[in-house]
Amino acid sequence: MAASKEPFEIRGTIDLVNGHRILRLEQESSDLLSSRGQVAVDLLGDFAGYTIVIDPDGRRGHWLDLESDQAPVIDGEVGQQVQLSVQPSSTWPETTVPTDLAEALDQASDLDETWVSLTPMARWEWVRWVGATKNPDTRQRRVEVSISKLRDGKRRPCCFDLSSCTNPELAKGGKLVE
Repeated sequence: MAASKEPFEIRGTIDLVNGHRILRLEQESSDLLSSRGQVAVDLLGDFAGYTIVIDPDGRRGHWLDLESDQAPVIDGEVGQQVQLSVQPSSTWPETTVPTDLAEALDQASDLDETWVSLTPMARWEWVRWVGATKNPDTRQRRVEVSISKLRDGKRRPCCFDLSSCTNPELAKGGKLVE
């Protein structure tokens, strides 16, 4: 595993999971990352200026969501190999807050300072936890619970498992759908 902040190359293959474009990293590239869990890296070269989150696949590897708001546009066909220059990031990227959670936070003006005081990674965790379900009723309940927990002083959603709280169309039980 990479222990330094030095730049290195990662390689992967563009793949489709449930119609969604991802970059599935080669095992050698996953082994270079600092964690078997989620990892934030700064892209270099043609994609300099992007800080992205690489997700664990639940099988000791990693993948990158090419359709994420935070990802650069990486052209290529399914099966195409892609190489990226990266370095471990010293910061976690901001997340895009989904409309339902954003509206609930707007209505809870007493939480304005609380939300802003959270680290970017903690905000990321709240957003991922809310979005990690296909069931609209469960999602609505998670939005409500988020507001309640934040009011109670909680800074994280739960016993949050970063590998399990991801896009439910792409992963289940912490494992990337095959």
